[in-house]
Amino acid sequence: MKIILTTLITVLISMGVTNTTDSIYEFPIQDIEGNEMTLGDYEGKVLLIVNVASKCGYTPQYDGLQALYEEYEDEGLVIVGFPANNFRGQEPGTNEEIAEFCRLEYGVTFPMAAKVSVKGDDQAPLFEYLTSLENEDFDGEIKWNFEKFLVDREGNLTRRFRSAVKPQSEELTSAIEAVL
Repeated sequence: MKIILTTLITVLISMGVTNTTDSIYEFPIQDIEGNEMTLGDYEGKVLLIVNVASKCGYTPQYDGLQALYEEYEDEGLVIVGFPANNFRGQEPGTNEEIAEFCRLEYGVTFPMAAKVSVKGDDQAPLFEYLTSLENEDFDGEIKWNFEKFLVDREGNLTRRFRSAVKPQSEELTSAIEAVL
């Protein structure tokens, strides 16, 4: 059996499939400044992972996300924004432009990752993983900007929210409070 598993891993690596993780904490990502990191940097915290865009009708949700972060940060909430240009080119900027926009227009201080793809052939492994997990809401591909993934302190996806769910809505805040 060990030989079969070793052979399978070797074949997967030769095919370019190197991410065999089953923990959200192991995915390598870059922050918006290009520094390597993993979500393991936030292990033991509650994570709200959001795919974001600067030129979307939901972009004003940055205000609500920042307020949510400020309200619950001391209790262990970390919001991580992942800029993505998958929907009608609504995030065309560079990482530097995105960071400046978020800071100047919305006062964003929560962690921002480097721009990624959240669906399609070039989907980032983290989002491939997140969209494949079962939860009480729904699974499957991301439909639009500002979808939200709520992850508990043990790294389990507990809830998922579509774009129209506002950051400070009762639906989202009560779900956050339940896992804090």
